[in-house]
Amino acid sequence: MKIHKEGFGIIAIATLILGGIFAANFIFLKELLPWLFWILTAGCIIMLYLVIQFFRVPKRIIEKNNNLILCPADGKVVVIEEVEETEYFKDKRIQISIFMSPLNVHCQWNPISGLTKYYKYHKGKYLVAWHPKSSTENERSTIVTEHSSGREILYRQIAGAVARRIKCYAVEGEKIEQGEEFGFIKFGSRVDVFLPIGTDVKVKIDDVVQGKNTILASF
Repeated sequence: MKIHKEGFGIIAIATLILGGIFAANFIFLKELLPWLFWILTAGCIIMLYLVIQFFRVPKRIIEKNNNLILCPADGKVVVIEEVEETEYFKDKRIQISIFMSPLNVHCQWNPISGLTKYYKYHKGKYLVAWHPKSSTENERSTIVTEHSSGREILYRQIAGAVARRIKCYAVEGEKIEQGEEFGFIKFGSRVDVFLPIGTDVKVKIDDVVQGKNTILASF
């Protein structure tokens, strides 16, 4: 396991702030109010641990399979339904939404290998991630990948009320590999995946899924 590059600056700032709090705590409270000193010390350690663990990147080895669509993110499946996709396809698709809590790993990985046909970043609102309109009104990044069979899937990073920093590394026209990292969302939110009608979905509502490891669907 390693620390994601998006976390280096935040971890450094958190370390300085919490280190300053600990120093003041040590100088003014260790002898005067030892019980409060130990509570604040424990709080600083826990906060630093939570910040560091948020940016963890687990080591996961996959066997690439051209017929499978892998889960792009860790979290919980909260939506599986047929919807009208209005940004790119403008037709009916199967939407699968994965909600990420602040305790989940927050990297995102390519669900298939193929060609990046479309990428667009949208400024937007910061509705809570489970709000029905968050997929179309929140800050978000949309990526479409064309499979070798010619079929296309769309996946979308969505910011939430707390998650206000989306990083996406997709480049339109670039070939990508299944399981490679394509982005990072800071502090919770969700990822939506839009699949062709008739795709064999392998997950169900409330399933806890792992990016790169869980099979989302198959062609």
